[in-house]
Amino acid sequence: MSPLTFRLVAPDEDWEALTALLHRAYGTLAAQGLRFWASHQPVSATRERAAAGECWVGELDGHVVCTITFMAPDRCAGNRGQARWYDRPEVAKFGQMAVEPDLRGQGIGARLMELVERRARECGAEELALDTAEGARHLLAMYEARGYRFIEEVDWRPDTNYRSRLLSLRL
Repeated sequence: MSPLTFRLVAPDEDWEALTALLHRAYGTLAAQGLRFWASHQPVSATRERAAAGECWVGELDGHVVCTITFMAPDRCAGNRGQARWYDRPEVAKFGQMAVEPDLRGQGIGARLMELVERRARECGAEELALDTAEGARHLLAMYEARGYRFIEEVDWRPDTNYRSRLLSLRL
């Protein structure tokens, strides 16, 4: 097996395949009753969300097996007032983090986190933030173990069916 390599999405990316990866990765959360947008979003939303920042993919043996989208502080604002923390000039953000379900537990998620934490530092951000479902306890525990702390609750309903917890890491 070749090593995991990361690259920015290409203009000719296979958006259907990337969307299918998101659906598979978030499918386990959907099976728990958490309606993450990435569990059912259309291809157009994958493209739109990727274009909002730097969308990175990881490849193994020529296949995309993970993805994450990073937004520098100047790309985070405009959350309709729902997530005030994202509007702060020192805060970068990431989202749409997904790892192929069969490859979980191999450190790929940690490598994605290292990538966006490095990008945030390179962009001069003082904080790196994310939000996730309050019911996704395993995800909250993973982020908290990396040093992310609770900032505020965010409610994206009706796009989701849960309240979110916004977490942030001091860089």
